[in-house]
Amino acid sequence: MRDLNDLTRPTVPSSAIQERMAAETEERRGVVGPPAALPDDAGAPAGLRTALAEAVAELAPQIVELSHDIHDHPETGFEEHHAVATVAALLRRHGIEPEVGVYGMDTALRAEISATPAQIDGAGEPAGTIAILAEYDALPGIGHGCGHNVMCANSVGAFLALSALAHTRPGALPGRVVLQTTPAEENSTAKEILSVRGMLDGVDAAIQTHSYAHDVTHQTWLGVRRLDVVFHGVPAHAASQPFMGRNALDAATLALTGIGLLRQQMLPMDRLHAIITDGGQVPNIIPERTELSIMVRSKYLETLKEIAERVEEVVHGAALMTGTGVEILTSEYCNEVPVRDNGPLLTSWVRSQRERGRDPLAAGVLPETIAAGTDFGNVSQRVPGIHPLIKVTDRPDVALHTRAMTEAAGAATGDAAALDGAYGLAAVALDWLHDAGLRRAVRADFEATGGVIDVAGFWEE
Repeated sequence: MRDLNDLTRPTVPSSAIQERMAAETEERRGVVGPPAALPDDAGAPAGLRTALAEAVAELAPQIVELSHDIHDHPETGFEEHHAVATVAALLRRHGIEPEVGVYGMDTALRAEISATPAQIDGAGEPAGTIAILAEYDALPGIGHGCGHNVMCANSVGAFLALSALAHTRPGALPGRVVLQTTPAEENSTAKEILSVRGMLDGVDAAIQTHSYAHDVTHQTWLGVRRLDVVFHGVPAHAASQPFMGRNALDAATLALTGIGLLRQQMLPMDRLHAIITDGGQVPNIIPERTELSIMVRSKYLETLKEIAERVEEVVHGAALMTGTGVEILTSEYCNEVPVRDNGPLLTSWVRSQRERGRDPLAAGVLPETIAAGTDFGNVSQRVPGIHPLIKVTDRPDVALHTRAMTEAAGAATGDAAALDGAYGLAAVALDWLHDAGLRRAVRADFEATGGVIDVAGFWEE
């Protein structure tokens, strides 16, 4: 019970639900069973995977150093100047010249390694191109509470390990590998911007990890619709002539109330959250302008569109009730769509992680109520991809976007995830490049689950 003599501090949320979810996870693990792994005789040859593990081990100090450096210099979206310079410098030390500021984005970097014709096994054509994506933006106030420093180390480490194999083992890389950093995952939909501008042109598959409190093959990722709502009122003296005003703050308050009431009629996996970014200037003037920043989330594209339309109806209703004007501002790049993980690629990831002593959970084991969103969904609807989660903490109750996750991402458990994830991504790329049957299965799975989705045009339908 709360101490009514001290109301200066917030109450502490109960841990009961987290304890219950942990128990349910263990129950479901036994029911669902382990996820499928790529057979030993598929993918890249075992000897090549052994050489890959050796390459990662040799690179380990540099991979961990990169993770720590980015962790110690947190930068928010589109401000990742230290991070991009650090990655570029590391690549150059290994003889790889990256291109910085690609696709009109100052903190986006791109590098490539390709096999020469003499390195391609047999007389066949190159296998194709697989992209390894990397994030490195932090959260305001709490730093790397989403573990992007570990994710960046995963991707850059994988790319460097594959480059090392390409130089020491002819035929090790029968295709092309792209490293593409993608800024501003937390505060924008930069992967959509980059995709529209050509990031995925010529790319056949894309992979990256995500930090988490569990090793998981696929967890529910919600689509996101971002809305900025501006109410325009009429200013007036709040004491002498309030009746001559039209209160924009009242409109914002009613919109928030309407959103709150709408929650009762939402689907279980829908989420609505909003803040007032402009609430007026002083209390003795009827506010002339207010602004809300709203995020609408849902599990499916169709339901995302439906709940976003209902939120817009609430906003228009608030304007009608207060006699204010309203603008709903969206950008063609503001929307994230749900992640579509590719089944065959995930079997390669599972094998790689078991080789590292990890035991990823299958989809459906973790309660999906802890779902979040990512702009990797916009990539996965265009090309086959995976976004598996890698454990960076031994505490299953540590959540993303918390100071506890920030601490874990810079600790020894985060270091282990940086190395295991680097091996895992590189192993998936090798398996895909070396196994034509796997590539066909990857493409078939992608087509069977919807094929290429017109992400940019979805909201215009």
